[in-house]
Amino acid sequence: MAARKQTATGPRRAPRAQSARTTQAAPSTPDTDKLPFDIEEVLRRVRHEVRAFADAAMFELAAKGHGSLFEQLIACILSIRTLDEVSLPASLRLLGRAHTPEALARLTPAEIDALIRPVTFHEGKAHQVHAIAVRTRDEFHGQLPADPDVLQSFKGVGPKCAHLALGIACGHEVISVDIHVHRVTNRWGYVKASTPERTLAALEAVLPRPYWVELNRLLVPFGKHVCTGSRPRCSTCPVLPYCRQEGVTSHR
Repeated sequence: MAARKQTATGPRRAPRAQSARTTQAAPSTPDTDKLPFDIEEVLRRVRHEVRAFADAAMFELAAKGHGSLFEQLIACILSIRTLDEVSLPASLRLLGRAHTPEALARLTPAEIDALIRPVTFHEGKAHQVHAIAVRTRDEFHGQLPADPDVLQSFKGVGPKCAHLALGIACGHEVISVDIHVHRVTNRWGYVKASTPERTLAALEAVLPRPYWVELNRLLVPFGKHVCTGSRPRCSTCPVLPYCRQEGVTSHR
């Protein structure tokens, strides 16, 4: 049988050398060297890290004897957009003078304002606090109901304050999301949400219930001192092996 003719295409080309893209490991990404996220271990490390820092203001206030639902709600209103270093002394001054709805209702808004004056929006908050005291005295006979819907019916009280007050004062399993909880949990990559409200819903779906109240107590000081808004202290952070560092462009 005659041999087959050589095709006109010339000699067969040598196999193309495999590119580095297929023969080498993919370039490192921020996640390639991270451990699988373990919320229990992460919170254990955070718990150890924040021992050196003061508790969030409302937790410290409760430790100082002002742990009733009414007192915690009032303190949370004072803390809105105000540093703990300012809101805690203001809460102690106000509640040291009048810590029950009846006593606080007897003060005038001007007297309340004088006691809380360093806090942000102190004049408006003085009127809000007075209105809450009067309504609690008159409508609820001095006993504030442990009901988030009732708490949020007061002017100036949103989910964050209602949940935090109920968690600290009543032991309710609720998550309170402030700017620190929102930033830190999204930076970790534990949740992905664009607003604190969406972060709350996402956390409720994934965070084990035993950590719901504790999360705020841990992440407020952690967010203030370690996982800060700008240039977080990633190089010394105990959570770094687990953290996806979402959105971090520079760090210390």
